Amino acid sequence: MRSVRIERTPRSRARAEPGRKPMRPARKVNPKAPRHKEPEAGFWSTGLARLKLLATRPMLALTAGLVGFSMIAALLAGGYIGRSVHAVGDGLDSLISEAGFGISDIHISGYRRTPYQSVIAALGMQPGQSIFGADLGAAYERLSRLPWVASVEVMRRYPDSIFVTIVEKRPFALWQSPQGVVVVERNGKVITGDDIEKFARLPKLVGTGAPEAAAELIDAVASHRAVAARVAVYQRQSERRWNLVLDDGVVVQLPEAGWQDQLGALEHLIIDSGILERNLTEIDLRSPTHYFFVLKNGEKKEQERGKET
Repeated sequence: MRSVRIERTPRSRARAEPGRKPMRPARKVNPKAPRHKEPEAGFWSTGLARLKLLATRPMLALTAGLVGFSMIAALLAGGYIGRSVHAVGDGLDSLISEAGFGISDIHISGYRRTPYQSVIAALGMQPGQSIFGADLGAAYERLSRLPWVASVEVMRRYPDSIFVTIVEKRPFALWQSPQGVVVVERNGKVITGDDIEKFARLPKLVGTGAPEAAAELIDAVASHRAVAARVAVYQRQSERRWNLVLDDGVVVQLPEAGWQDQLGALEHLIIDSGILERNLTEIDLRSPTHYFFVLKNGEKKEQERGKET
């Protein structure tokens, strides 16, 4: 079977189809008229595209991160960021101060032995400084570290005042410590080693552990006027008992227990027996039945209790 190709001759004019509208003529384009542009990608779209690019290229992301870090480090090392922050802070402080909230009054009370200049330096605040920027917590910490300060309160009162109330430590005794003579509190804590000559009338302590244990003994001695008038030094022995060193050098040995009663016995010996008018160097009150005495010539004597002359 042969295939026959039939070639169609082109028609010069298209036949109009029934019911179909004729085509509109092509519109002419003015080349000078502005063309409509496609909208550009927004900021977020561009940023997201760049992030996606960095995510698909880890080495590129690492390089970008190192460059950014180096730039920030250079700014910090050069002090540009710090100076900018300080400049902004100083400007803000000036505005606040001009608005009436700058520190103009600093009221300090309760200091007696603490130098005024030491309080001001520890407070760390300057007139004209913004009262809102005053660091009360840091000021409290610095003031609390001053030797004589037992407690302190730092308050701001708007619009422009700072109030500081100090409670100082109370000196109780002088202690001959391994580092030298120091002033101690009643609880035994060291206050200072400066200006010791101002506290010459305080009780004097010697020996390890003396400051922590002396309060009870000193109070008890104070109730015996004849003894208190003659005691020069409270001497702690082996952190267990006390010796009283009198003003003429006589050493009175107290027992480890029951020493309160022996203070009464010593007062009786001083007042009624005139024991300190004898040439003694030592009085031993540790025995419950006898007194023992050591004379300046080294001779030792004893006396039964209850037979004093």
